[in-house]
Amino acid sequence: MVSGGRLWHADTVGAIPIADDVLGPEVGVIGFDDAAAKLGISTGKLRQLLRDGQLIAVKRDGEILIPADFIGDNGPVKGLAGTLTVLADAGFTPTEMLRWLFAADDSLPGVTPINALRTNHGTEVKRRAQALAF
Repeated sequence: MVSGGRLWHADTVGAIPIADDVLGPEVGVIGFDDAAAKLGISTGKLRQLLRDGQLIAVKRDGEILIPADFIGDNGPVKGLAGTLTVLADAGFTPTEMLRWLFAADDSLPGVTPINALRTNHGTEVKRRAQALAF
């Protein structure tokens, strides 16, 4: 399925974009309904965030899951949606985005791009993401 110029794996129920599960077992994930509840939104709104590329979901053991690190105290982690857009513009697939976000990078505060985003270092993360396009 192509959405906004991006290739997605489509879940057969509701066409939710699903990335390959490339997350290690140490990466915490939460169920779709729990993610919506933690974000304080309906499951319909969560589906829309996924379709809009503001979040990425994976399917593990038949269940749609969201990386727990994508959810902050007041919604999706600040800077995540913008970083995903930059990565998509650089030609990354959702699966490649997940790999990049959770890969160790000792030059970033927080060691991984997602942890750097979670600790308000979004500018550094976006700079690295933008550099990938060149």
